Amino acid sequence: MARIVRIHQYGDASVLKLENLDVPAPAADEVQIEVKAIGLNRAEVMFRSHAYLQEAEFPSRLGYEAAGVVVAIGSAVTEVKVGDAVGLIPPLDIARWGTYGELANVPAHLVVKHPDNLSFEEAAASWMQYVTSWGALIEQARLKQGDFVLVTAASSSVGLAAFQMARMVGATAIAITRTRAKKQALLDAGAAHVIVSDEEDIVERVMALTDGLGARVVFDPVGGPSFELLTQSMARGGILLEYGALSPEPTPFPLFTVLGKSLTLKGYLYSEIVSDPATLARAKAFILQGLESGALRPIIAKTFALEDIQEAHRYLEANQQIGKVVITV
Repeated sequence: MARIVRIHQYGDASVLKLENLDVPAPAADEVQIEVKAIGLNRAEVMFRSHAYLQEAEFPSRLGYEAAGVVVAIGSAVTEVKVGDAVGLIPPLDIARWGTYGELANVPAHLVVKHPDNLSFEEAAASWMQYVTSWGALIEQARLKQGDFVLVTAASSSVGLAAFQMARMVGATAIAITRTRAKKQALLDAGAAHVIVSDEEDIVERVMALTDGLGARVVFDPVGGPSFELLTQSMARGGILLEYGALSPEPTPFPLFTVLGKSLTLKGYLYSEIVSDPATLARAKAFILQGLESGALRPIIAKTFALEDIQEAHRYLEANQQIGKVVITV
């Protein structure tokens, strides 16, 4: 028996129920981990409230990220062994391998033995943000020394990861945040510059910071009306990677800006990286090198105990945090 979080219906944080359940042995290509920490993601809030791309089959587990100790392995598993401390690269099914609980069966090819310098909390907070950022910035945009990259929703874990990735390759990260409240924290977290969009002209500031050239790379999960300003802030031949739709408003298509600057606008999904073994191997190697050297270090906003999972979801939904919300088990 293990304590497992499930939902029996869609709703607010109160539908998260901590239950005592039997957990089956792992399948041939799975490992079972004794969970020590869980990284929370906005996708889990959306799944819980029926606003996600995957439908629940009730009662449903949930959860993408975790770190812990391997306690059982499937018959086909050779890469890890019982006793290994591992982190989980989030699978593509939020419910089948749900990580909210004391035990979780997860795909063996997505667990990574984490460096000794990483705590379980840090390991649980690493893989979603760094794989997402790596795939967009390093693999697809080919971010390099001397580049400028605009990062919106900058206080999210993925935004913070983007600052660290930029510094690793010698690029300059410009964070965009709505209010002044988080400006200093974003600078402390690694942004080279911060633009407060409620007070400053985004295009004017970007052009001033880039000596009139604009940013070659834009990393945006928002869309909406600001999309046009982002394209106006870009360098000729630049690439904008859109990985979300946080704005509820329509997103205009800036045809003449795109034509005039020969811009590339690309929809980007985390699944592009995880579903391709060769690409995933490159991501693992880059990220592990960064974690081992300390160049990549997840920022944890706050930790909660497993029994406080409802409170943790409410905190995540309040949008006040800078960095990752983590559950300790």
